[in-house]
Amino acid sequence: MKNLPQSNYKSVVQTVIELKEKYGASWDTVRPESVARLVTQNRFKTGLDIARYTAAIMRNDMAAYDVDSSKYTQSLGCWHGFVAQQKMIAVKKHHKTTSKKYLYLSGWMVAALRSEFGPLPDQSMHEKTAVPALIKEIYDFLRQADAIELNDLFKRLENGEEVQDQIDNFETHVVPIIADIDAGFGNEEATYLLTKKMIEAGACAIQIENQVSDAKQCGHQDGKVTVPHEDFIAKLNAIRYAFLELGVEDGIIVARTDSEGAGLTQKLPVSKVSGDIASQYLAFLEVEEIGINQAKDDDVLLKREGKLVRPVRLANGLYKFKKGSNIDRVVLDCVTSLQNGADLLWIETPTPNVEQIAHMVNRIKKEVPHAKLVYNNSPSFNWTLNFRNQAYEEMLSEGENMTAYDRNNLMDAAYDDSELCYRADENIKTFQADAAREAGVFHHLITLPTYHTTALHMNDLTKGYFSEEGMLAYVKGVQRQEIRKGVSCVKHQRMAGSDIGDDHKTFFAGDMALKAGGENNTSNQFEGTSKNNKVEEKLSSVA
Repeated sequence: MKNLPQSNYKSVVQTVIELKEKYGASWDTVRPESVARLVTQNRFKTGLDIARYTAAIMRNDMAAYDVDSSKYTQSLGCWHGFVAQQKMIAVKKHHKTTSKKYLYLSGWMVAALRSEFGPLPDQSMHEKTAVPALIKEIYDFLRQADAIELNDLFKRLENGEEVQDQIDNFETHVVPIIADIDAGFGNEEATYLLTKKMIEAGACAIQIENQVSDAKQCGHQDGKVTVPHEDFIAKLNAIRYAFLELGVEDGIIVARTDSEGAGLTQKLPVSKVSGDIASQYLAFLEVEEIGINQAKDDDVLLKREGKLVRPVRLANGLYKFKKGSNIDRVVLDCVTSLQNGADLLWIETPTPNVEQIAHMVNRIKKEVPHAKLVYNNSPSFNWTLNFRNQAYEEMLSEGENMTAYDRNNLMDAAYDDSELCYRADENIKTFQADAAREAGVFHHLITLPTYHTTALHMNDLTKGYFSEEGMLAYVKGVQRQEIRKGVSCVKHQRMAGSDIGDDHKTFFAGDMALKAGGENNTSNQFEGTSKNNKVEEKLSSVA
């Protein structure tokens, strides 16, 4: 993925020279070369610059996927700017390019980790302002990663190293972010206003779900209530209008349906013509045929094929859908969304099963041939158990003798070296490529990976540090690994901007600058350790 065209360094230098001539001696201390460095190190001036740039990347990636399904994209959910920054630094280090690597902003993690109310369930109870605030924070950290890396390159250039080509072809850490707006946090006007804030913060792709906003549940929990298509289309329109108003013409709308696991609706739409979209929605209701004399006071009745039917209504006023209608509702939701402005689909599923996803997507593609999915590789799935169950069924169908396996205990570590485990793990390994090829999945994401990795790493460090291991637990498990693997934040002062700040102070104050990076800076203890990173990383992996 090529970066934005570089601001012409020489052009900036010349502009500042002309400004100095215009404003005279009062600008004598301004160095044109220093200004040009600052401009080059901060090429995204606003969130809208980022949104336009990243939207174009996603559009190009979507077109490439339509031609070749192996060109799918991926992301990991991040709940803090630093986490996103370290992810993209690692992407560049290990994969040499950020191409087709995105970021995901999970509403679940905003609720659980970023609310002023404290940890909350994924039910849209957190402050809506927390979402655009996190988007801005993420891009602030990514832009700082750009500035730090470019600052290092400029210093090396000044020291006579041949790095001009690296500066001219620098690839930014700024990548697309798919941002979760839940069910829109209110009516369509509320959705429009919040969408604008998210776009202004840098979001190029907005993901919205078809649940009732004030009854929203996590997609992997029970009690989900969906809205009629007309209501959802109004919110799709609100998002598109927000993109267009702000000049982000390539903005992406991801329409999520929770109908696979949702069995309730709050609202009965008004059908104007037999067979219209409202009529199709009403046809999914669980009803009982009655005579007019059986109707109770204040009953809600529908006329269907010349007969009166009464929708089944719960004590809380919600209406039930017919059992077994969920997949048909998913297909109708997806087709309707794509026909009314959505660009990508998101289908929440109960398990990660390529055949089941493909079954739904192939039905959608009959109506919209280029339908594409964003798929949640969710930590809510027990991946090991799901794929061992799939492998068990596969082996059974092949006539394998399965008596060595306890079907009710396939998670047992005793099976870790078995043929069953090998097959299951191989299918997990190829799941994303398989789903991209067979089930129309353009983008694979893990919603909550950094939530779980933080918990896991703190568990491991805490176990050792508060035992007889003491400080060795940190040194052996954290710092030594950072050094050997070349993790950028081992020099945490530099990562927080100390070195770049020293250079800025020199721009501003010259020889009088009071800098932090002198000989007494303890970070100097890490100088020179990187040259052995590759060898030591190899040795570490072998160990």
